[in-house]
Amino acid sequence: MNLFDPLTLRGIRLRNRIGVSPMCQYSAVDGLPQPWHLVHLGSRAVGGAGLVLAEATAVDARGRISPFDTGIWNDEQASAWAPIATFIAAQGAVPGIQLAHAGRKASTEPPWSKKRTVGPEQGGWIPVAPSAIPYSSAHSLPQALEEGDIDQIIENFRTAACRSAECGFQLIEIHAAHGYLLHQFLSPLSNQRADHWGGSFENRIRLTRTVAASVRSAMPDSMPLLLRISATDWAVGGWDIEQSVELAKRLKADGVDMIDVSSGGLVLSQAIEIGPGYQVPFASRIRGEAGVATATVGLITKPAQAAEIVADGAADLVLLGRELLRDPYWPRRAAKEFGTDIEAPLQYARAWH
Repeated sequence: MNLFDPLTLRGIRLRNRIGVSPMCQYSAVDGLPQPWHLVHLGSRAVGGAGLVLAEATAVDARGRISPFDTGIWNDEQASAWAPIATFIAAQGAVPGIQLAHAGRKASTEPPWSKKRTVGPEQGGWIPVAPSAIPYSSAHSLPQALEEGDIDQIIENFRTAACRSAECGFQLIEIHAAHGYLLHQFLSPLSNQRADHWGGSFENRIRLTRTVAASVRSAMPDSMPLLLRISATDWAVGGWDIEQSVELAKRLKADGVDMIDVSSGGLVLSQAIEIGPGYQVPFASRIRGEAGVATATVGLITKPAQAAEIVADGAADLVLLGRELLRDPYWPRRAAKEFGTDIEAPLQYARAWH
């Protein structure tokens, strides 16, 4: 495989194997994406990425990480997303959206703020979680979800998927990583339920699998479904790579086309062994043992590094985050470095030919 080979997932063809990782901008108003989102995402589509994934977008209001997160729980929000998806596609990239629920890590200030929690008296809300265990002493005590609440969240993911397809997104990713709600159900460190949503491995993965199946049922058959996981909690007694492999096998059977492999984010006590491409081995192992396509992310900065990952078969897709914040045109520069080309918009063609 080559970094600049096309990648086909179901009925969608990515022009190359470089994707924009979902990155929250904390710039929405009442869940509505703003001009900032059009310029931010659109410029990375112009920059040559094959896939542009919009940030973690809440499936209901209390699923936002902050009051400034995007949402797609109503038609007004979907309408605001439509021109953004249309513009991305017009630049030759595939527009995708990440559907999310923050769980116990909800109702916080943006990361550049000195304060963490936003209380109800300040326009925030009481977070929800599998169990009443806060993420940290600086976060609110979450409310443990009742059975009916869980059923509603599953339905919220399904209706968000319907809206996503209707407003022009061509790919959907479910966020089950970084300590947010679905990850909270997966890990025994945050899920201490005694019902059929907790305890055993099969019970802890039940919500993620049910959401995946529900979202898949709401999507056109030609539309790819990705799911992001944290392959390990980097903490003793937590979620780990062995459980991730087993989950990936089941998700493939549930209609998930690719596992987006990240790690961490569940507990403050995590001990991450960080370094360039430090999450690539997880993606490689899941790809090999679960027999499902994978995406990898995390400290991938150099074109040669990204190309090697794909050439070695460690992952099918390389997602870039901060590197594409620094340089939206990274894919075009990488293509030039390898003696290939990405078709440029007519307005910019004189700069790339």
